[in-house]
Amino acid sequence: MKGILGKKVGMTQVFDTDGKVVPVTVIQAGPCFVTQIRSAERDGYTAVQLGFEELSPERLPGGERGHLQGRSLPLLRYLREFRVRENDLEEGQRLTVDVFAKGDRVDVVGISKGRGFAGTIKRHHFHRQPTTHGASDRTRAPGSSSSTTTPGRVRKGTRRSGHMGTDRVTTQNLEVVVVDAEKHILAVKGSVPGAKGGLVIIKASVKTR
Repeated sequence: MKGILGKKVGMTQVFDTDGKVVPVTVIQAGPCFVTQIRSAERDGYTAVQLGFEELSPERLPGGERGHLQGRSLPLLRYLREFRVRENDLEEGQRLTVDVFAKGDRVDVVGISKGRGFAGTIKRHHFHRQPTTHGASDRTRAPGSSSSTTTPGRVRKGTRRSGHMGTDRVTTQNLEVVVVDAEKHILAVKGSVPGAKGGLVIIKASVKTR
């Protein structure tokens, strides 16, 4: 299985062999521990559960603490599952960033930055209203929402103002540029969803070019 958990550090740039600047996102990836194996016979599906980031016992709920201590594992903050077709790992096994190599293609999953309550221009890229003929306070208003007398209401799913961000976002087909096993550093070409310090899931790309 090619997958690991990590934290987004931030963006920087590196130079390739031709001297071109490559923008990269640096991720503190691993070390992770295999905390549970899901099997089709027992659970109805096949998956591997990974744990990441050790922490003190008082910061972990009792259920998770018992789940990990019963398997003689360190106490870990994040637990995430990776669906697999065939499992080649064992419980307690330690995974590091060297499961990937330079040039690999990966998908990175993260939670996008929260933007709070946003208007239609910011949230859905609506065009603004005219600024002339007395419309000084209507320039960023969304406009009419009605559907005349039939059905006489605003339809569900209409694009309006509302909460924006904090969505699960997957950036696909990113190229691995740097793998540093000693420092547990992974750098991928391009941007990764989420804020600095946010949890990200790195796994082998599904739609490799």
